[in-house]
Amino acid sequence: MSSEPTETAPLSHRVPDLGALELLLAVARHGSLGRAAREVGITQPAASSRIRSMERQLGVALVDRSPRGSRLTDAGALVTDWARRIVEAAEAFDAGAQALRGRRDSRLRVAASMTIAEYLLPGWLIALRADRPDTAVSLMAGNSAAVAEWLLADEADLGFVEGLAVPDGLEGAVVARDRLLVVAAPSHAWARRRRPLDPGELAATPLILRERGSGTRQVLDSALSGHGGLAQPLLELASTTAVKAAAVSSAGPAVLSELAVAEELTSRRLVAIPVEGVLLRRDLRAVWPTGHRPTGPARDLLSLTRARPSG
Repeated sequence: MSSEPTETAPLSHRVPDLGALELLLAVARHGSLGRAAREVGITQPAASSRIRSMERQLGVALVDRSPRGSRLTDAGALVTDWARRIVEAAEAFDAGAQALRGRRDSRLRVAASMTIAEYLLPGWLIALRADRPDTAVSLMAGNSAAVAEWLLADEADLGFVEGLAVPDGLEGAVVARDRLLVVAAPSHAWARRRRPLDPGELAATPLILRERGSGTRQVLDSALSGHGGLAQPLLELASTTAVKAAAVSSAGPAVLSELAVAEELTSRRLVAIPVEGVLLRRDLRAVWPTGHRPTGPARDLLSLTRARPSG
């Protein structure tokens, strides 16, 4: 004769919850349900109800109540010994979890594309340090494609990119907006133009550009794709600072973030060249791996970027 296997209720349905076990231990310490209730922060009627519920769950009486106080039954004393071990294990679990949180919160690895790393992140990180002085921050700067690679390889906790869209495998939020400017040294012929450049002329002119994979290059490629595409670059450089220096030295015109050239425009070392018929704007985004929203110091840094909009 065969018998069907008996289904067993989950352990969580058969074992009293941690709060009830802590209450039982408090009754054992004080010999009073009222004092035990005060220790755990509940009313005496709520404590009585919790003890009765635990007795029904276990099927045994745990506490004898009398005008002189509350006394554990023999079964209650045995259950209290077991409860003590469970609570001690829970305390060890909590201490371990706190240690893990502390280790996580003691460091923050940030990856950012060049413009954000140079012109926006310093202010955000100074504000973060005021809130989290014990968090050690490391910063990796590269183009937007490199930032995505670092995040997906778990080499960074939070990233910032400048491209047209969120890279594959990531999700994100817009934290600022930026405009790209065509700039040239005051000695360049474009600095003396009386009419704006048109998109075709801009596309056909060899420019000093950032490398492929950078957010600046992505925006420019997309904006001019319908106007013949970009001409072969005059120079192709791997940092905003290098592009700017080349333009200041009169090597040729460049396309750079408005954030990056503000000082040079004010001092007239560079001149902004008007362009009509093409939109050179972009969103600056915080990004993280899909399904892994930032926590700890990464979450706090993300909040700071939203509290301090730029661009």
